[in-house]
Formats: sequence, C-alpha cells, structure tokens
Amino acid sequence: MHNLDITKSAGKFIKKLPPKQYLQVVGTMLSLREDPRPHDSEQLKGYPKYQRVDIGEFRIIYRFDKDTVYIALVGKRNDDEVYKRFKQSKY
Repeated sequence: MHNLDITKSAGKFIKKLPPKQYLQVVGTMLSLREDPRPHDSEQLKGYPKYQRVDIGEFRIIYRFDKDTVYIALVGKRNDDEVYKRFKQSKY
C-alpha cells in the first residue's frame, strides 16, 4: 500500500467541499493508495509523470512512485482552471 502526500492547495480545496463530494473525493484518493493506476485514470498530456482521475464533477491530478501517491491538485472537472493552476504551480 502506498503512502498519501497531499499538497496544501489540494487539502484546502477538499476541506471546502460539501459532505457528499468530500466523501467521494477522499474515497477516491484513499483507493489510489491501493491502486495508483485505476482503469479510469489517464496520463496527463504534456506531463508524463502525472495522472488524472475523474470523480463526478471533480478531477484529481497526481503522480506516484513505488512508495507514495502525491496528490498535486483537485479541481472542477469541466473547468480549465484546474489545468491553469497546475501549470502555474511548481509540482
């Protein structure tokens, strides 16, 4: 099982979610510990080390190594803002 490392910005975003969406996103993040490459994940275009996975209306951008899953960003799925924030960050 992998460890989980969440960036400060992803943690802040998650804390603001309504309870139902919070449980969905956190549940998906915990499942990434067991399987960091679920069937519905895709490699992030232009960033070969990063994956993305969608949960309802949200998207998680992450990478992983043999020990840890690093959650870089969580944002709205149908909003390009999540990608703008990712490009501006230093992940």
